[in-house]
Amino acid sequence: MAKTFRHHGVRIVTLAQDETIAEYCLPDDIAIVKDDAGWWTCFIGAEGAIDQYDIAFDSWEQAFNTAKAAAEYATE
Repeated sequence: MAKTFRHHGVRIVTLAQDETIAEYCLPDDIAIVKDDAGWWTCFIGAEGAIDQYDIAFDSWEQAFNTAKAAAEYATE
Protein backbone atom coordinates (compact mmCIF):
# COMPACT_ATOMS: atom_id res chain seq x y z
CA MET A 1 0.00 0.00 0.00
CA ALA A 2 1.32 3.43 -0.97
CA LYS A 3 2.50 5.59 1.92
CA THR A 4 2.28 9.36 1.59
CA PHE A 5 4.30 11.91 3.53
CA ARG A 6 4.31 15.70 3.30
CA HIS A 7 7.52 17.67 3.57
CA HIS A 8 7.47 21.46 3.08
CA GLY A 9 4.10 21.02 1.37
CA VAL A 10 5.39 18.50 -1.18
CA ARG A 11 3.88 15.02 -1.29
CA ILE A 12 6.42 12.19 -1.13
CA VAL A 13 4.81 8.88 -2.08
CA THR A 14 6.46 5.52 -1.42
CA LEU A 15 5.02 2.86 -3.70
CA ALA A 16 4.86 -0.91 -3.23
CA GLN A 17 6.26 -2.99 -6.09
CA ASP A 18 2.82 -3.69 -7.59
CA GLU A 19 1.78 -0.01 -7.55
CA THR A 20 2.41 2.50 -10.34
CA ILE A 21 3.22 6.18 -10.33
CA ALA A 22 0.23 6.87 -12.59
CA GLU A 23 -2.14 5.36 -10.00
CA TYR A 24 -0.93 7.25 -6.94
CA CYS A 25 1.01 10.37 -7.92
CA LEU A 26 0.12 13.85 -9.11
CA PRO A 27 2.23 16.53 -10.80
CA ASP A 28 4.83 17.98 -8.41
CA ASP A 29 4.86 14.82 -6.26
CA ILE A 30 8.04 12.90 -5.54
CA ALA A 31 7.72 9.11 -5.80
CA ILE A 32 10.00 6.55 -4.20
CA VAL A 33 9.96 3.29 -6.13
CA LYS A 34 11.90 0.04 -5.56
CA ASP A 35 13.06 -2.33 -8.26
CA ASP A 36 15.89 -4.83 -8.68
CA ALA A 37 18.46 -2.00 -8.93
CA GLY A 38 17.40 -0.35 -5.66
CA TRP A 39 15.32 2.65 -4.56
CA TRP A 40 14.54 5.37 -7.10
CA THR A 41 13.59 8.96 -6.32
CA CYS A 42 11.25 10.06 -9.13
CA PHE A 43 10.00 13.57 -9.78
CA ILE A 44 6.55 13.83 -11.31
CA GLY A 45 6.05 16.68 -13.76
CA ALA A 46 3.16 18.05 -15.73
CA GLU A 47 1.01 15.50 -17.53
CA GLY A 48 2.74 12.65 -15.68
CA ALA A 49 6.26 13.18 -17.03
CA ILE A 50 8.79 11.38 -14.82
CA ASP A 51 12.39 12.42 -14.17
CA GLN A 52 14.77 10.53 -11.91
CA TYR A 53 18.43 10.31 -10.98
CA ASP A 54 20.74 8.11 -13.06
CA ILE A 55 21.31 5.53 -10.34
CA ALA A 56 19.17 3.97 -7.64
CA PHE A 57 19.88 4.36 -3.93
CA ASP A 58 20.83 1.37 -1.78
CA SER A 59 18.14 2.04 0.83
CA TRP A 60 14.72 3.60 1.26
CA GLU A 61 16.21 5.99 3.83
CA GLN A 62 18.68 7.39 1.28
CA ALA A 63 15.94 7.85 -1.31
CA PHE A 64 13.61 9.43 1.25
CA ASN A 65 16.25 11.84 2.55
CA THR A 66 17.00 12.88 -1.03
CA ALA A 67 13.28 13.43 -1.65
CA LYS A 68 13.04 15.60 1.47
CA ALA A 69 16.04 17.68 0.38
CA ALA A 70 14.51 18.13 -3.08
CA ALA A 71 11.22 19.22 -1.49
CA GLU A 72 13.03 21.82 0.61
CA TYR A 73 14.91 23.10 -2.43
CA ALA A 74 11.73 23.28 -4.52
CA THR A 75 9.93 25.39 -1.93
CA GLU A 76 12.70 27.97 -1.39
